[in-house]
Amino acid sequence: MTTRKKHDEAEIIPATKFNLQDAVAYQENAIVSREIVSKNTGTVTCFAFAKGQGLSEHTAPFDALVYVVDGEVEIHISGKPHFLKAGETIIMPANKPHALKALERFKMLLIMIRS
Repeated sequence: MTTRKKHDEAEIIPATKFNLQDAVAYQENAIVSREIVSKNTGTVTCFAFAKGQGLSEHTAPFDALVYVVDGEVEIHISGKPHFLKAGETIIMPANKPHALKALERFKMLLIMIRS
């Protein structure tokens, strides 16, 4: 069962250096997220997925960029699988169905562009 929990660490303050690895912590059998930037034009969110956790297929009305910070993930976009590991990036186009599953525990930075 997928559980999504909001991370309650101290707020990340603009113009303050931080490490993406430390921005969100792993939790067993859970997906943890932490929003770093929230603007009308887009969001930046860090996620930590326990092994085997994932997001079921869905669409979003905006383009999104995924940067894998740690671990490995399988991302399906329009039915095509993409295997990414730490340091790799993929763009998920607006209105295209996508889903993901953690092949091992992994962290990602999701940048959603609304304009």
